Amino acid sequence: MSLLDLFRRRERGSSRLAAWREQWRRAADLPSTSLARELRLALEAAVEPDEDSEVEWEMQEGLETAAALAEAPPAPIVTGHRVVGTDACYFSAPACLPDEPSQPTGTLLLTSSRAVFVGGARAVSAPWHAVARCTAVERDLVLVTRDERLHRIRCNTYGDALSAAVLGRRLAAAAYNRAS
Repeated sequence: MSLLDLFRRRERGSSRLAAWREQWRRAADLPSTSLARELRLALEAAVEPDEDSEVEWEMQEGLETAAALAEAPPAPIVTGHRVVGTDACYFSAPACLPDEPSQPTGTLLLTSSRAVFVGGARAVSAPWHAVARCTAVERDLVLVTRDERLHRIRCNTYGDALSAAVLGRRLAAAAYNRAS
């Protein structure tokens, strides 16, 4: 195979993967097991045997995890973190604050009353009743409060970001409904 053939093959593969990524982005907004299953088949068809697709497979696994969470009631997890206090905790994952100059690393926790990042010199907290929008953008969890403050917390994996967004939307909606 010539260098030109290899380049053309990669170009075809990258356009197929680009199309798959666009489908994934749409599915990530409202994950479901049926969409995740369809995308798994599409990814299997789009990837060439020698093509580097590790990131896409991570994205796929994250979508499948988030879809399972979206279709089941949230289950509390056990955590010994003192910031949780008496709240029920539903999610814990390593994360960082990419918009801070020092990009502190720490832990993202989703409790029954708030989303909180603890780590470095600064904690970020958003009570669910104040969260207007909760979404995943790539590996970031983005929280927008009703007073239009934006919090961006970078997770280590697509799965963590998607799972946090699914749980966050559910917890924010429940808190808003209780307050109304």
